[in-house]
Amino acid sequence: MIDDVRGRELPKPAAVAPDRPEGPHAAGVGGSARRSGRPTARGEARRRLAIGWLFVLPALAFFCAFVIYPLITAVRYSLYHWNGIGAATWAGIDNYVRVFTEPELLISIVNALILIVFFTVIPVAGGLALATLIRTMRPGPFATMARTVLFLPQIIPLVAAGIAWSWMYAQTGTINTILDAVGLGFLSRSWLAGFGTALPAVGLIGSWVLTGLCTILLLTGIGKIDASLYEAARLDGAGWWREFVTVTLPGLRREIAVLVTITVIAALSSFDIIYTTTKGGPGTSTLVPGISIFRLAFTQSEVGLASAFGIVLLALVLLAVLPIQLLARERD
Repeated sequence: MIDDVRGRELPKPAAVAPDRPEGPHAAGVGGSARRSGRPTARGEARRRLAIGWLFVLPALAFFCAFVIYPLITAVRYSLYHWNGIGAATWAGIDNYVRVFTEPELLISIVNALILIVFFTVIPVAGGLALATLIRTMRPGPFATMARTVLFLPQIIPLVAAGIAWSWMYAQTGTINTILDAVGLGFLSRSWLAGFGTALPAVGLIGSWVLTGLCTILLLTGIGKIDASLYEAARLDGAGWWREFVTVTLPGLRREIAVLVTITVIAALSSFDIIYTTTKGGPGTSTLVPGISIFRLAFTQSEVGLASAFGIVLLALVLLAVLPIQLLARERD
């Protein structure tokens, strides 16, 4: 630029930087972060996702190797007639048809459904009553001892529990001795040998084992309920039953759903207690799917039928458990 007065060239005015970058090549915050070497939010998320997968992959590999692959193999075996050694022949759905038409296999399913009463209803109801009772106790040695005694059956191996209870159920066992002592000797019998008493007898063993677990878990759940809710209920004049129905029971919804799921699976897949006490007898009075699958696969050499029964048992467990989980989530 030329000054029109003295003929000298004037300096050019300095360019004013725009407040915000414009145009397709303008760098934003992310560009500044890239130029400065700092990770962007998206890059940080990808890095965390990669680290997460690194932690998950070992467990996922074990799950695929020991759960998914055996499951796929069982489905494949269930479609063949195979004795476990020789050549297999295609069977299609014949093995599944046999599961639902052979009376002995159907009886084992019915027995497993009956065991739900002993493995689920009695332990959860008893656990609710015991947890509510223990909550009212003052903290001290007696309350601690009560919790320990109740949880003790849970740490005893099921095989040992079955053997011990089979001794107590014997004709000269503890149960009959107590009945004789209280004048009820006419009720004495060999409990595990009777067609009408064997299934309830083994069911009560399951109740004894699972009641402690239910009590401890429900007692922990009660401890998480806000104490102000109990105080408000008492101020409103609520009694013990009203307090239990309006405060305790709704507060234990999640714990009850978990316990029902665990105990239903234990009832449908029971094996240890039945095998060590009655081995499915007398007759088929205590036969359950676990015992039937064991016999089919290892004593009758019908691996295809045993695999089909195992798949049916898996479907029964899912049919029983999934509605409980969905109902619990909807209520949440």
